[in-house]
Amino acid sequence: MAPFDRPRTGGAARSIAAGDTWWYAAIAGEAAGSFSARIRIRMRRACLTATLLLTLTYAGLVLTATGRRWGEAAIAGRLADPVVARVLREHPVLQGVSTASPVLAVLLLAGIGALRKRYALTGAALGTLAAALLIAELLQRYAPGPRLVDSSGAALESGFPGSASVLATGAALGLVLVVPHRLRSAVVGLAALWAAALGAYTIAAGHHRPGDVIAADLLVLAAFAALIALLARRGKVRPARRRGLPAQRFLVTVPLAALALGGLAAGAYLLVHCLPGTGPLPAELPRIAHRCGQALAAGTGAAVALALLGLLRHVDLDPGPAPYRLAGLVPEDREDPFPEEPDHEIS
Repeated sequence: MAPFDRPRTGGAARSIAAGDTWWYAAIAGEAAGSFSARIRIRMRRACLTATLLLTLTYAGLVLTATGRRWGEAAIAGRLADPVVARVLREHPVLQGVSTASPVLAVLLLAGIGALRKRYALTGAALGTLAAALLIAELLQRYAPGPRLVDSSGAALESGFPGSASVLATGAALGLVLVVPHRLRSAVVGLAALWAAALGAYTIAAGHHRPGDVIAADLLVLAAFAALIALLARRGKVRPARRRGLPAQRFLVTVPLAALALGGLAAGAYLLVHCLPGTGPLPAELPRIAHRCGQALAAGTGAAVALALLGLLRHVDLDPGPAPYRLAGLVPEDREDPFPEEPDHEIS
């Protein structure tokens, strides 16, 4: 049994009815109180929580008339916000950056995994990202809900969840699997800040509604939590060394936490004051709804990355060292410890 799979002190006693199967369950990381079992339960709960929040977001922003009116007001408010209009006018290169950077991020994820020779984990990360994209496309096409039309009467394709945000957030969270544990907070934190900024830009450019970006972040979190739970189920996780918080991780984690708390708090405060009613929209409401949507989207993206980093704070996903290594054949000038004598026995 691996030393980190032993039950915790004071844990549940071994069941007598389990018999000899307890040993094999402990080897597989399924013993009660083992490290692998705790991580599996933790990530399974995170997956279920993210799925529940995604369902609530879908029900509140897509299936209700108030949520749809708020999303439309947030899109219309970008034209009434002078700061957004000036940034989009003075920096047209942001359009190309927002299109090419998610693809480059996925290539960076694959490149880091290949350089570190973590082929299985890299394949798992890319496969999970592809599965999240497929789920997003299926939800856009077949999820029940009202179909929107443009001014000409043509049907508009639903953007819930946003595929670009799924790609960006998936590439950021996928780095958890391929980056060394000592650099995980810094690298994933920087990538999450970029993904949150990209999500806010897609709202400012009118490509997606705030609910599309929020749903994409929650979908990616649920997908990667399910993957890590599966890795823990197979005994592929191990405890990491608990070191002090380095300055490089501290300088990234603090801005990420500030963005998560500030964005969610400001978005919740503005949301109370910008929920539209049944009548015509006030003149000031679209601009407030747009800023509220950007704050909520950025805060959700940062909170998703911060939650995953917190859940895996003391968890190392790299394969452990081999328990032994064959050094080669016995040299000819050294006496063979097992001579071929007929009467030689090992007692």
